[in-house]
Amino acid sequence: MYKEDIVAHLVRKTATITFDKKDGTQRVMNCTLMKNLLPEQMDIEEKMDGDRVAGNPNVLAVWDLEKNDWRSFRIDSVKEMVFHDV
Repeated sequence: MYKEDIVAHLVRKTATITFDKKDGTQRVMNCTLMKNLLPEQMDIEEKMDGDRVAGNPNVLAVWDLEKNDWRSFRIDSVKEMVFHDV
C-alpha cells in the first residue's frame, strides 16, 4: 500500500497496524487520522504538511488511540494493517 492510500483510509477509519520499530522490535498500534478523534487544537493538514516538510515520504504520523499522542512509522516496515469502521 502507498502512503496516500493509507492516509485515505485513516481519515475515515481506525486501524490496527503491526510494524517493525527502528530497534527491530515489533509493535502493534491502534491509530487513526479521523478528525473527530484528534485533539481539538490539532489541524490534521498542518500535521501532515509538517511531516512532508520533515522530508521522509516513507514515514507517516498517526494519532495513537491508546497513547493519545502522535506516533510515526515507516511505511516499508508495516507487516500487517487492518482497518476498522467506527
